Amino acid sequence: MSGDMAPVIAATTRWLLGAYAAPEGPFSSALAEAQARQAVTVAAYLRYPTAVDAALLVMAGPGGSARLDRLCLGHTEIDYLDERHAWRTWVDEVLASWAACLLSDHGLARRAVAAVARSEHLAGLCREFRCLTAPDDTECRAAALLRHPDLLAPVADLHRAELLRHLELGTVDAA
Repeated sequence: MSGDMAPVIAATTRWLLGAYAAPEGPFSSALAEAQARQAVTVAAYLRYPTAVDAALLVMAGPGGSARLDRLCLGHTEIDYLDERHAWRTWVDEVLASWAACLLSDHGLARRAVAAVARSEHLAGLCREFRCLTAPDDTECRAAALLRHPDLLAPVADLHRAELLRHLELGTVDAA
């Protein structure tokens, strides 16, 4: 199911990793990427709970990273048509915000994973998202910036209320 959303998940993950970089080294980078990708994937399954929702996302486009770039990176003039920055057009601001919420709050992450377990995307699959919900000490060190609540707050606060309402209403159940 997530194949349709793969470019959005990949671009949003890339944006988060650029904004909240892992300590140097390929091992730390890989651990941080796994956590960010799981957070963005859970956010995507929550926000776009059906295949139709995912198809509409791909058709309409996610909106891009312009606001996030200004907010967190101080970029005001990025040429999104430049091939070096074209990936940024696939970033979904809401997914980045929801992922930031999940990365900075283990309880909320567990609640979100429980909600997506009932979604159409995971129908018949067993997926636990352990890196997101129960990272070990090494994973936490690798994603120290990516999981720091104070650093994530500007992004997380953009759409936190919507995420909480979404989870409260239970709108991710499969049809």
